[in-house]
Order: sequence, then C-alpha cells, then structure tokens
Amino acid sequence: MKLSILDQSPISSGKTARDALHASVELAIQADELGFTRYWIAEHHDMTGLACPNPDVMLGIIGSRSERIRIGAGAVLLPHYKPFRVAETYNLLATLYPGRLDLGIGRAPGGSAEASIALSGDFLQNVRQIPEKLDDLMHFLHNDFAEDQMYSKIKPSPVPDTSPEVWLLGTSEKSATLAAEKGLPYVFGHFMSDADGPEIVKKYKDKGLRTIVTVSVICAETTAEAEQLAFSSMLWNIQKAKGEGDGMVPSVDAAQGYVFSAEEKETIRNMQQKMIIGNPQEVRRQLEELQEFYNVDELMLVTITHSYEARLKSYRLLAEELQLSQ
Repeated sequence: MKLSILDQSPISSGKTARDALHASVELAIQADELGFTRYWIAEHHDMTGLACPNPDVMLGIIGSRSERIRIGAGAVLLPHYKPFRVAETYNLLATLYPGRLDLGIGRAPGGSAEASIALSGDFLQNVRQIPEKLDDLMHFLHNDFAEDQMYSKIKPSPVPDTSPEVWLLGTSEKSATLAAEKGLPYVFGHFMSDADGPEIVKKYKDKGLRTIVTVSVICAETTAEAEQLAFSSMLWNIQKAKGEGDGMVPSVDAAQGYVFSAEEKETIRNMQQKMIIGNPQEVRRQLEELQEFYNVDELMLVTITHSYEARLKSYRLLAEELQLSQ
C-alpha cells in the first residue's frame, strides 16, 4: 500500500496562519523522511481556519526542503486561472524539482461567491469551460498544439525535462467521467463525498487509469486518545458548516466541554462512518479494508487535529506501522 498526504493547512485555536504554514512545511519535510509517496497542499480562498490560498508558493519552499517525495497541489482550482499561467508555474517548479511535481486540478471555487468573483469573475461560466481549459493545459505542458493554432507559437517557459503529472480531483461521477474522457489519473475525495465512491471509482478504473482515494484519518497510540483528537476535528467541521465559532480548529478540551445538540450528534455519527480513527494496528486494518473496498494501490490521508504535534505523530505512527521507509 502506498500512502500519501493531503494537507489543508488548518489553523488551530491559539495559533496564527504563520504557525499553520510553518507546520505544513515541517509536515512535508517529515513526510519525505517517513517514506510517504506524495505531499499535496490544498487551495482555499478567504476561508477562516485554512491558511493556504496559493499552493504554488508553498511548493517552492517545500521542494527546497525535501529530497524524494512527490509534491503537488491538491488542487489548483482551474476555473480561476488561465491554463498558460498554470503551465508556466508548474513547469518552473518541475524544473527546480525534476521528476517530483504533481499538478492536481479541481473545479470547486475554494471559497465564497464574493471571493470567486474577486478572483476570476463569473465562476459558473469558468466551470463550464473546464473541459476546454484542461485540453489547453495539457497541450501547453506537452507542447503539442497543432501548428495552425495560435498557441503553437508560444511555450510555458521554462520547459522541464519531465513535465508535471496532472491529476483530476473530484467527489462525484461527473468528475470521474471527465477524468476518463481526458485520460487523466483521478483522485476521489472519499472524506468529503456522500456519493457511491466504490462504484464511481470502479467505472473509472475500468478505463485502465490510475486512481487515488483520499480519506480522513486520525491515529494515536491508543484508541481513546485518537477518539479525543477526532472529536475536536468533528466539532470544527460542524462549526464551519454552521458559520459558528472563530473558524479555528478547537482544542480537545473545548470539544469535550461542548454541548452537542441531537442534530449535531447525528452529524458526528455520519462523520465517524467516513473517518478512520484508532491506534496504529486498528488504523492499518481499516486502511487495508478501504484499499480492498476501492481496489486501489494508493490512499491519500487527511489528518486534522488541534495539535500540530499530534497530527505529525499520527502520520509517524502509521509510517512505522506500515514500514513505509523500508
């Protein structure tokens, strides 16, 4: 089993965005040493509690502080950008860090309607153009526009020896269908989808293309400790959805002292069904079951805890349990 990391760069209560970003850099450095396959960082805009609006900048730093691990965006939200600009940026990163660059592409806005308008104007119109934007992006990266096309005269410099590897991210059959049509490897967000993930992934894999499944995981030395850490993460998600709290990941103590309504308790039960929580042996068993359920070779883990040290330890315990570095 290959394990990778998707980092949303969450900001914990009592911490700052600077703290969160430095913790993300440290996580990537440790992931490299621990034997994880990839480290991806997400893009969000004007979302309280999430520190990274620009994966490109972070990858420039992380690439210089790591040696082996593949690094990438999870994802660049293509509706906001011109394909040529994205190709230039990731060609530059691939030139600096050859053979290590992934370019995950997403279709979500990554923020409010107002933020989307400020970034790129008519977001819905831009989403409708995604198939054409993907085509242009791939042509730019592979430098293979037809000679009679205007863009055949330009190159997104610098041109690396090895192009970034493009992945399409999604949570629905529509995104999987688009990935299959474009012949792109696909990442399914199990942790944030209510769709029939295994059926979606099966239809996609029938095309013979590679797939990663992303899952929310919290691992600790004991099951009880993991459950305490997870409660904090679940409260954060509930408060975000309701627009309550300060948007930061609450502490374990704050989560334990919170009085949940009946509706919120039901939400927690639904979250628990999507998450993998436990000690290293329990988490390994559940990951192996999920891997078999989806029939994939690689899982990408999202771990959000109030303590950055606990988050790093969660990944370290799993790396040791699965002997990733050997």
